[in-house]
Amino acid sequence: MSNYLLRLKNGEVLHDLNEHLRLGGFEAVKKALKMQPAEVIEEVKKSALRGRGGAGFPAGVKWGFVPKDSPKKKYLVVNADEGEPGTFKDRYFLERDPFPLLEGAIIASYAIGANTCYIYIRGEFVKQIKIVENAVSQLYDKGYLGKNVIGSGYSLDIYVHPGAGAYVCGEETALLESIEGKPGRPRNRPPFPATVGLFGCPTIINNVETIACVPLVIKYGAEEFKKMGKEKDGGPKLYCVSGHVKRPGLYEAPMGTNLLKIINEFAGGTIDNKPIKGVIPGGTSTPVLLPEECDVDMDFDSLRAKGSMLGSAGIIVFTEGTCPVKVLERISAFYAHESCGQCTPCRSGTLWMKRLVSQIEKGEGRQGDCELLLDVSKNIIGNTICALGDAAAMPVQAFVKKFREDFEEHIRQSKCPYD
Repeated sequence: MSNYLLRLKNGEVLHDLNEHLRLGGFEAVKKALKMQPAEVIEEVKKSALRGRGGAGFPAGVKWGFVPKDSPKKKYLVVNADEGEPGTFKDRYFLERDPFPLLEGAIIASYAIGANTCYIYIRGEFVKQIKIVENAVSQLYDKGYLGKNVIGSGYSLDIYVHPGAGAYVCGEETALLESIEGKPGRPRNRPPFPATVGLFGCPTIINNVETIACVPLVIKYGAEEFKKMGKEKDGGPKLYCVSGHVKRPGLYEAPMGTNLLKIINEFAGGTIDNKPIKGVIPGGTSTPVLLPEECDVDMDFDSLRAKGSMLGSAGIIVFTEGTCPVKVLERISAFYAHESCGQCTPCRSGTLWMKRLVSQIEKGEGRQGDCELLLDVSKNIIGNTICALGDAAAMPVQAFVKKFREDFEEHIRQSKCPYD
């Protein structure tokens, strides 16, 4: 396993700027500030760094969408909402090692011409908010933030913004609405945030892990960064592993590391060596994989070819003896609760799916409920402003199709056969 991102082990923390500098911190910032902004963007493009928040969009390409001739103020927003169940990778930086994130934010802000950056941290992360605020304060004291950053002539202010505690605020336009003091509800697009974003100005929103990778790109160069992963998916990747494994935790490995290797070697295999029944590869919004589908590289394109997604790389393993209907019931309840209610297919559809799955699990299901679930989910996908509707519907489709016999058995026996 590599340790470019996870440099701290065994519960260590690094909250002191002087210690970070002693370990070579801010070399990438100093290097970037001597480059032209366009050169920084081009280096990130060449690195094949793709967004680590789930969408997988090339970061450098995204940065290039900011209009260079716009007279409006430009913003960088770091998405630290991390609300996807099964995901805890961004929390590592917020809680234990905030300076690589802040380095990346400075470089990215410089590249897009932003003089203001917001780090949007979900409201429940009270401890983490204080840690990042303290790190930001140290940067101001040492001249790494504020006017004339380390004598470069570039100025930048970073603000830590507590989030609204809603899953939908992980969607970038809902996040912008929340920063502006409005209810966290997604915007219609176009226009896209790169042209009309925060306060109507050009804005780039990137995930914490994406931004934390930026110093690596500048420090080692695009080609070396690309070699840390795959040709089209450059760099190292953080994988969260939870569920029925012996060593649940956060692991770093090259982008595209095999899923079974992560489960069996890094996480020690399943508890009591039970056979795998299913694996959710990228957080609960990603379609579940059957055991025979798990011999797959954990990167954007490989998982898409398997009918699933890398998402936030929140790997959730469940073994034989686990009721898949119960698993889906919990997932469906979460998305029904988190729908902002703006779109009718999501507002009504998520509640409908939750109710149907719950009835089946309690033994109150009826013949035809599986087809009804598939029909409801089909009518949600692609018919909402943001992807929350899809996030709720895709797990339903995958679980019902891949564990159909389990659902039918619940209906036939009028009870959960796993109880």
